[in-house]
Amino acid sequence: MNEQNQAVLSSSGNFTSFSFGGHVIRFRTSSHLERYTRVTQWDNGYLVAMAKYDNAPSEEEEYIDLIPILQNLYFDPQAFLAPIKDVRIQYV
Repeated sequence: MNEQNQAVLSSSGNFTSFSFGGHVIRFRTSSHLERYTRVTQWDNGYLVAMAKYDNAPSEEEEYIDLIPILQNLYFDPQAFLAPIKDVRIQYV
């Protein structure tokens, strides 16, 4: 996969980060989220990821709809999301 067309999903504390094209979009998430473990579906702004929570024994599905988040930040969702072909998890 071409990294130019790949977005990055991560989390830190109470925030999830979605990065692409020099932009980092941060939004609140559960304080129990430890980390995302894998992305199982990417559909032009809607993603399903597996997540590990500190209060659950196993991974759970997490659903994220980026379109309303982008609209609230005055992004054009179609223009921003169109080049993204894949989303990967990355923690540093």
